[in-house]
Amino acid sequence: MKILIAEDNAIQSQLLETFLIKRGHEVTTTTNGAEAWEVMRLPDAPSLAILDWIMPVMDGIEVCRRIRSHDGDHPPYIIILTSRDDKPHLIAGLEAGANDFLTKPFDPGELMARVDVGRRTIALEDALGLKIKELLLANEQIKTLRGIIPICASCKRIRDDQGYWQQVEVYIRDHTFAECSHSVCPECIAKLYPHFLPRKGGSA
Repeated sequence: MKILIAEDNAIQSQLLETFLIKRGHEVTTTTNGAEAWEVMRLPDAPSLAILDWIMPVMDGIEVCRRIRSHDGDHPPYIIILTSRDDKPHLIAGLEAGANDFLTKPFDPGELMARVDVGRRTIALEDALGLKIKELLLANEQIKTLRGIIPICASCKRIRDDQGYWQQVEVYIRDHTFAECSHSVCPECIAKLYPHFLPRKGGSA
């Protein structure tokens, strides 16, 4: 998974990068909020971002707000790094769009656990997004007949929206995805082709 690290402390940044690379992640590191925001604006932006709350140029909360204001089909999972864990502080981060928090100095095990939660969340959202697209596509391909259909009581032609009278099979073809196959029912065979029917009391 592609992960962004935005941390101005070189030691903290190196520790994060080392732990994540060891777990097989592809890591991009930045040292301030402006750099992080530029990376997250790219078409192939990382799907998870670890943002330090206090950074030069632009803090992590402002980066978070900007990311959320431009969320597309695949919104990233955002973890905020902070040295504070008081409720007002955490509420402010959540309101800015953060998904999770990691208190500094961080524990490597906790870091990996929270990143794994993010990875699973992203996978679920991607799967859900795919299902929604499939449903929308299926819905676009469904045609249904609704309302009152004017049909001639004699010839059984149907009047379309432009006032033209069409054969039933033509109307069905144009308004649904069904296809008509032609056959003759037993009643019509008896009426139109009686000589094909077996005679009563005799053989065919």
